[in-house]
Amino acid sequence: MSILIPCPHCGPRPVEEFVYGEVPVVPEEITDPEERDFDFGFMRNNPEGVQREAWFHAYGCRRWVYIERDTVNDEVIGR
Repeated sequence: MSILIPCPHCGPRPVEEFVYGEVPVVPEEITDPEERDFDFGFMRNNPEGVQREAWFHAYGCRRWVYIERDTVNDEVIGR
């Protein structure tokens, strides 16, 4: 089953056309520059439940699409 992302410009499109984007938030208590850079570059949140996400439509209109998705069952709740 493929997730359909509701692009406001192109209509519902398969997730394979998009690139997921997350802006990581590095905790302020991390003061070591190497540890902070590692967290910024590689650590991602993976919460269970509904979350707001940003997807870049790389193989379509090349715009950012913001959706709410339930990470438990991959259901797109809304925009």
